[in-house]
Amino acid sequence: MGKKEKKPPHGTSGQAAEGEPAGGSAAAAMPKKAAGEGAPKAGAEEAPPTCCGCRFPLLLALLQLALGTAVAVLGFLAAGVSSSVLVRDTPHWAGISVCVVSLVGFVMLCISYQPDEKTCVQFTVKLMYFLLSALGLVVCVLAVAFAAHHYLQMTQFTCNTVLESCQCKVDTEDPLGRTFVYQDAADCSSVTSTLNLYLLLQMVLNLIAAIVCLSACFVMWKHRYQVFYVGVRFYPLTATEGQQQKV
Repeated sequence: MGKKEKKPPHGTSGQAAEGEPAGGSAAAAMPKKAAGEGAPKAGAEEAPPTCCGCRFPLLLALLQLALGTAVAVLGFLAAGVSSSVLVRDTPHWAGISVCVVSLVGFVMLCISYQPDEKTCVQFTVKLMYFLLSALGLVVCVLAVAFAAHHYLQMTQFTCNTVLESCQCKVDTEDPLGRTFVYQDAADCSSVTSTLNLYLLLQMVLNLIAAIVCLSACFVMWKHRYQVFYVGVRFYPLTATEGQQQKV
């Protein structure tokens, strides 16, 4: 009469044997899934740069449009004060240029933004916006210079009304001094005060527009290249000769 050994049930051992590889395969599959979720999709567009929460160049284009419109309106108003005011002193041309730059910026908003310019249209629009912003910067600086020069001259004017025109000179005692004539202006005081106000506003608005155009160029250059090159580093000749001798 021998003792009978108890054998474990076949179902339990089978389930345990089958459960180990199942659990191991599930654990091995989880990291792959997580890794697949974190990986970026190929060809996905990168997030465009933002400025105060707005997509670039929405805020800058709006500022350029507002400033350009204001500069153009003031230029035409200054030209209406007298028919003899020079075109350089009524910089409506600067305002129109800045408005054109803003329109190109709005066109740029309608195109999917990718920093590496993967499409020809995007590269062309970004290049146009950068170049026009640089041109707008130069034009606004010129407008500020012309307005400041005329404003400084008008602060030293001595004006007299002659035959429905206002004649002004910087130095009345100098017979060879230049005479500035403002046609269709019977009241010299109103003409000079109005032009002084317009020129002062032109200086302020054009200076702000120049800063906005410079900011647009800065953001595009910085986002594209990430660095600014300031020059080439030159190493001393003695160090180079020492390295050659060691070799």
